[in-house]
Amino acid sequence: MAKLSIHTDEKKSKINRNIYGNFSEHLGRCIYNGIYVGENSDIPNVNGMRTDIVEALKAIKLPVLRWPGGCFADEYHWKDGIGPKETRKKMVNTHWGGVVEDNTFGTHEFLEFCRQVGCEPYINGNVGSGTVQEMSEWMEYMTFDGISPMADLRAKNGHAEPWKVKYFGVGNENWGCGGNMRPSYYADLYRRFQTYVRDYGDNHVFRIACGPGIADDYNWTEEVMRIAGNYMNGLSLHYYTVPGTFEKKTAATGFDTNTYYETIRKALYMDELITRHTEIMSHYDPEHKVGLVVDEWGTWYDVEPGTNPGFLYQQNTMRDAIVAAVTLNIFNAHSDRVVMANIAQLVNVLQSVILTEGEKMVLTPTYHVFDLYKHHHDATLLNSHLETEGVYAGVPNLTVSASEDENGVVHITLANISADTAYPIDCALTGKKKYNTASARILTNSIGAYNDFDHPEDVKITDFDALTLENNNLHFNIPACAVMEITVS
Repeated sequence: MAKLSIHTDEKKSKINRNIYGNFSEHLGRCIYNGIYVGENSDIPNVNGMRTDIVEALKAIKLPVLRWPGGCFADEYHWKDGIGPKETRKKMVNTHWGGVVEDNTFGTHEFLEFCRQVGCEPYINGNVGSGTVQEMSEWMEYMTFDGISPMADLRAKNGHAEPWKVKYFGVGNENWGCGGNMRPSYYADLYRRFQTYVRDYGDNHVFRIACGPGIADDYNWTEEVMRIAGNYMNGLSLHYYTVPGTFEKKTAATGFDTNTYYETIRKALYMDELITRHTEIMSHYDPEHKVGLVVDEWGTWYDVEPGTNPGFLYQQNTMRDAIVAAVTLNIFNAHSDRVVMANIAQLVNVLQSVILTEGEKMVLTPTYHVFDLYKHHHDATLLNSHLETEGVYAGVPNLTVSASEDENGVVHITLANISADTAYPIDCALTGKKKYNTASARILTNSIGAYNDFDHPEDVKITDFDALTLENNNLHFNIPACAVMEITVS
C-alpha cells in the first residue's frame, strides 16, 4: 500500500497556466500541412487554420504558444512574412531539411491562429542574424496604437488595430545556432536589444533572455544573470530527453523495458536542472522577479523511417505520456520559479500533441496528459507527500502533483511509472475541510502503445470508477504505466 498525503491547508505557490504551453517552429510539417493548410484547402479551416486542430487545442486550454523558433527564429526576418502572400520573399530553411520557406505563414497568420485558439502569443526575436532596428520595428508593428510607420504598414496589410503581445524572447540558443556566442557577449547584446523592445500603451512586454545551451551549463546562467539579470523578466532553459546518444537516439517505438526506464530516468533530470539553475538565479534575484522559462522540452528520438531527417517526425507512445506527466509534476513542484514551459512541438515534430496526415488528425498520448492536467492552470500548489519505491536506477514508481482551484476543488495528478506493476494507494486529505465527492479519469496502456491514423483511439482517457472516498481518505489501485487525474470536492 503506497501512502499519499495531500495537506489541503498547506498552500504553496501558484501554478502558472503558462507551464502548459507549447512551441511551434517552421520545422517539418508543424506549420505547413500542420496547423496551416491555406484558405483554399479542402480540409476544413478558418482563414487557413485547421479547424480540428484549433478545437483540439481549445479543449486542453492551450495557454501560450511560442513561434517562429527555435533555430529558425535567428534566421527569420519578419518583414518577409507580411503583405500580399504572392509577393512575400522565399528563403531556404537551412536548419530544417533545406526546404523552401515561402513565408505564407507570418506575423498576421500566427496571431490569427492564437486568436482562434484563445492562447497568448510568445514571439521569439532574431538576435543572431537580425538587428536592433528590426526587432524594435516588429514590436511597433504588432503593438503600437497610433500614427507611426510600422502602425501604418500594419493597417495597410489589413489589421488596423494593434495586437497584444506580452511574451517576447530576445534571441534563441545564441550559444549555438543563434550565433555561437559566449555568455558575456550575449548578455551585453541582450541588454542592448531589449532596450528597444518597447512597451506601447498598456502592452507591457515580458522579456525573456536566452538561457544555457548544454542544459547543465551553469556558467552561462551565472554570467547572464550577473550582467543582464536586472533587464529581464524571464530566463530560458532547454532540455530534451534523449534515451540514447544524440547521434543515435533510438527509435520512438519498439523499445524494450530498460530503454523505457532509461528514458524516464533522463526526464527526471529536469528536477536537478531547475534546482541548480534557480539557485544561481536566486543569488542575483532573491525576490524572484525573474522567472524560469523552460521553452523547449520533450523527448527526442530517431525520426520515423522514410521521413525527411530534417523534419524531426516521430511517433508518440505511452512512454511519452509518462515523460510528460513526470515533467509537468516537476514544473508544478517548482512553480515558485518556473513561470512558463513550452513542450516541443505542437504538431508533427518531436513530442507532438497532435499528428496529421492529409485530412486525418490523431491526438497523441501526450495530448491526453495535457487534458488530464489542465485543471492545474492557475491553481494553488498543495503540499503533498508520497511514499515511493525504486523501479530502476534513480526512477521511483510514482510521482504526483496536487492543487486547489479558485472554487476549493482539489485536483491530483498521479503517474505510475512502473511498466508492469499496479499499486494500491491510500490517499489522506488532511486539513479542516470535509470532502464529499471524488471522481477520476485515467490514461493507461502498455509502455509502447500509440495512436496512428488507422487506430486513432487505442490510447485515450477513460473514466475511472474504482475509487472510494471515506472520511477524507481515498482508496484505489493505479494500474501499471498510467496517468490519473483525481478531482475531490
